[in-house]
Amino acid sequence: MESRKIEQLQGKTILITGFLEKILVEKILRVGPNVRKLYLLIRASDNNSAKERFIHEIAMSELFNVMRERMGTINLCSFIEEKVFAISGDVSNENMGIKNSELREEVSKKIDKSYTQLQQPTLMRDIHKNL
Repeated sequence: MESRKIEQLQGKTILITGFLEKILVEKILRVGPNVRKLYLLIRASDNNSAKERFIHEIAMSELFNVMRERMGTINLCSFIEEKVFAISGDVSNENMGIKNSELREEVSKKIDKSYTQLQQPTLMRDIHKNL
């Protein structure tokens, strides 16, 4: 994704799902740190498990080393805590598998942009433009 496209996401709330989640989250947070919030739909039994899975499989991965070196681990953790909200769900289920109706309504009202598995061709084109 081009930097100017990321900059267009500043102040936006975004829903991200799918296997490219890790790459997209890092890119958005690194290049467009003024994004309002990233909701990540993660397959897990509940929201706490989704958050743990995000931390261990995504935030602690090598992909975030550039940000970790720039910001320091503590500042990066605080930044991620402020910007990223992991939600237990599955796009193949009804209502994206989000069981809590209040959370589902909150997410649907606040989302400015979404990147889902259904949009992978568009997303892949955006990513390849930067390679």
